[in-house]
This record gives sequence, C-alpha cells and structure tokens, in this order.
Amino acid sequence: MDLRIFTEPQQGATYDDLLRVARCAEDAGYDAFFRSDHYLTMGGGGLPGPTDAWLTLAALARETSRIRLGTLVTAATFRLPGVLAISVAQVDQMSGGRVELGLGTGWYDDEHTAYGIPFPPLGERFERFEEQLQIVTGLWSAQGSFSFSGEHYTLVDSPALPKPVQERIPVIIGGGGPKRTPRLAATYADEFNLPFGSLEDTAAQFGRVREAAAQTGRDLVLSAAQIVCVGRTEDEVARRAAAIGREPAELRRNGLAGTVAEVAEKMGRFAETGATRLYLQVMDLSDLEHVELIASEVAPQL
Repeated sequence: MDLRIFTEPQQGATYDDLLRVARCAEDAGYDAFFRSDHYLTMGGGGLPGPTDAWLTLAALARETSRIRLGTLVTAATFRLPGVLAISVAQVDQMSGGRVELGLGTGWYDDEHTAYGIPFPPLGERFERFEEQLQIVTGLWSAQGSFSFSGEHYTLVDSPALPKPVQERIPVIIGGGGPKRTPRLAATYADEFNLPFGSLEDTAAQFGRVREAAAQTGRDLVLSAAQIVCVGRTEDEVARRAAAIGREPAELRRNGLAGTVAEVAEKMGRFAETGATRLYLQVMDLSDLEHVELIASEVAPQL
C-alpha cells in the first residue's frame, strides 16, 4: 500500500508551510506529496489566502529530491489545456520526472465567482474536461506537431512542446459518478481515485471502474483519499481532532481516525476493496509529528 500526503492549502497555508510538510513527508518515506487546486477556502478564514497549485509544485520540484508531486485535482475550468500541458511538462522536467496530474471538471462555483473564472453548466464542464484530457495527453505524446478540433477547443499545428521527462505522466481521474466518470477514467487515466467514500461506496465504484477498464483494456491503479487523524492514545486522537474542529467519533466514521492499530486495520479494509494507494488528507499542517507517527508506526503494519 502506497501512502501519500494530501493537503488542502486553500484552508490557510503559505508556501513555506507546504514546503515543511513536503520535506517531512519525503524524509519520513511517503510515496508522494499532493495538494488540492482551489482558490477559495471552504469555511474558515482561509488566511493568508490561496496559493497556486502548479506554482507551488514547481517550487517543490526544486526543493525535494525523491517524493512524487501532484494535484488532487486540478480543475479543468482554471487553465486552457495547451497552457496546462506546458506547465505540467515543465514541472516534470524541473522535478526530474516526478509529477502526476489529477484532473477534474471543477465544481466549486464560489471560487469561480470570487476570482472571475467562467463556470459553465455541468454538462459543458464534462465536455470541456474530456477535450482537455485528449489535448493534454495528445500534446505530451505527439511525435511532431499536434492539431485538435473540438466543440470547445481548437489547436492548429502546435509544436507540442515541451515534452515531459516521463514517457507518460500519470493521469488521475476521480469521483463517484456511476457512468461518465468510470468511462473517462478507463479511457484516459492511469489511476482512479475515490475521495472520502465509505468502504462500501469505494468497493462499488471500484467495481464500476473495473468493468469500464475491461472494455478499454487499461490496467488502472485504484486509490482512495481519506482524512486522517491518528494518535498513540485516546487523548492524542482527541487533541488532533479538536485541532481541526472535528469530533473523534465522527472522524472514525468518515475517515481514517483512531489509535495506530485502529487506523492500520481500516487501511487494510480499504486494501480489500482493491485500493493499492491511500491519500491521507492532513488538515493541521503545523503537526509534523502526526505525519511522522503515521510513517513510523502505521505504515509498517500494512
């Protein structure tokens, strides 16, 4: 089971905060450091304000050496697909080939309103999302120039540069939609991720994705994202839950929370659904001991 650290900096984090967590995660042996791609907080003050996902990852690419870096997930509404392909390929070069791209439709209408970003209806967002997947992966893999004519985007004789270091940058698609999401994942992705689902919902959605992948002949990594809150004792669990404004009992129901043994056991149940990778949503970025505890005492039990 790969363990990855997943952060939500729109809730209030500077670049230096993220750098400390990324370096801690690398030193502790985690597989990857991921961040969300949002420009507005979801409750709370959100101070000091948002950081840009791909600017952050570009900087981290130069200040880390081993850990993989990515987004869970970049919103297709935020960037034109040609520009996104350039940005991600450049960060891949800057990191020596350690980048992964999680891409989604975009969903948080308030952040679009706050920063003047167009927010089309859901049907159109899915159309644009699929065209972006075709364009971004097409630009990276093109031998020579690349052209594309779609309903929403047109590219003519693009030089399709720069190229990433990796032969293929892993593309992650996630979500709980029963039809379109499994089809898109099975067609374009290397990994399917279900965020914040129950064990039962995770198993059911993995089943749909496996069925879709059987039709396209793709072999996808299956992963889940869960909030994490671990302690050696009940008092430590309660302290960490209080620090993020949650209750231990609620976190136990809706995440990976509890003592070391409890969390290791629940991670094992996610493995039984087919998940080979877990994204651990860490909300208190000042608590580096939490990150280290999971690596030193939970991970060895998996």
